[in-house]
Amino acid sequence: MRNPILATLLASAFLTMNANATDLLQIYKDALANDAQYASARASLTAGQEKPVQGRAALLPGIALRGSGTKSNTEVESDQIAGSRTLKGVGNTWTLALSQPLFNWGNWQQYEQSKLSLLVSDAQFAQARQDLIVRVAQAYFDVLAAQDTLETLRAQKSAISEQLASAKRNFEVGTSTITDTHEAQARYDLVTAQEFAGQSDLQVKRAALQQIIAKEAGELAPLRAGVKLNAPQPALIDDWVSSAEKQNFGVVASQVAVEIAKREIQKSRAGHFPTVDLVASTGRSSNAGAGNPAGTGVSRPTTIGLQWNVPIFSGFSVDSRVRESIALEDKARSDYENARRTAAQGARQAFVGVNSGLAQVKAYEAAEISSQSALESNKLGYQVGVRINIDVLNAQQQLYTTRQTLAKARYDTILNGLRLKSASGNLKEEDLAEVNSLLQH
Repeated sequence: MRNPILATLLASAFLTMNANATDLLQIYKDALANDAQYASARASLTAGQEKPVQGRAALLPGIALRGSGTKSNTEVESDQIAGSRTLKGVGNTWTLALSQPLFNWGNWQQYEQSKLSLLVSDAQFAQARQDLIVRVAQAYFDVLAAQDTLETLRAQKSAISEQLASAKRNFEVGTSTITDTHEAQARYDLVTAQEFAGQSDLQVKRAALQQIIAKEAGELAPLRAGVKLNAPQPALIDDWVSSAEKQNFGVVASQVAVEIAKREIQKSRAGHFPTVDLVASTGRSSNAGAGNPAGTGVSRPTTIGLQWNVPIFSGFSVDSRVRESIALEDKARSDYENARRTAAQGARQAFVGVNSGLAQVKAYEAAEISSQSALESNKLGYQVGVRINIDVLNAQQQLYTTRQTLAKARYDTILNGLRLKSASGNLKEEDLAEVNSLLQH
């Protein structure tokens, strides 16, 4: 009667714990709101959206209202008039001026650069969002891996404790030697030390996750037992590499940077070109008193015309800027090529990592079954006297190590799948939701 009731209570507690566990998507939503790196990227995007506005401003008319007010006192001494006298004057001037560029090649190139700069900001923000997905998944599964390691060590410690007690009993009744006890005690002390290290590692991994979401993560939903992982689609590595070389957001940003560098050359060469502006002004000027002895004078000048400027010599500064811009274009091209190769290599590594991980998972699943059978056989052999204590301890360690390695292989395979899609520029929140469906909710 007690065992079924106890099992029901444990099952209810387990289900309640999982119902309150935080899954991967919830962690990602918290990261969207709280991650400092992502917030910085979002602010950079907002700043980048102002670049076209600033570039277009140089092509639009400029209007300015200028004015001045003066008051003067002039002392006049004359040989014909004894003493001196003071002449007072008051002047007021205001001018409303308009200037509309008609031809300015440098300003036009700057406007084109500003539109390209917005594309760079968009690509960098998209890359930051993909990086956030990968960082969140990495931190999440690092915590699960640390938990698995700690749980494995504790289970191994419990099993070794039972074996140690058995060795002591057998020694007391004379069916085994003290060596069995010493071996079991040594294994027990070692796994105890490893347990402390596992606890510290789990705290570090949880702190890394907390750094991203700015709060305690709480209980995390684990990966479902025996979950099946899918191979990447398409199945050819060349398709992923080709996509990475063209669609990776780092590659896109570098490619646009080359176009910006080309525009910078044209902008520098514009220092040799003439500029033409339409200018117009109107205003009012009044002057009374000492400055205008005849009385108060008021004038209302209005002008409109073209203003042109032809640069002739600027101390070789224009030629120097052109050479600098050409060198920077070469740098931008090299950066683009490096980004393209880096993205291709990242796609290759992730693709190989996924397929290798799938093969490892399959092998470790078979090894887990074999290790379980080996442990049961060694326990039976120890009971009948054909196996010694060290055989049982080795079989236990092999089983727990295999389980821990199997779990780590699954996590690494999932992460490599996300990195593969990120390298190819195709990683989206839907991919994270697909991974989230593999968790035990």
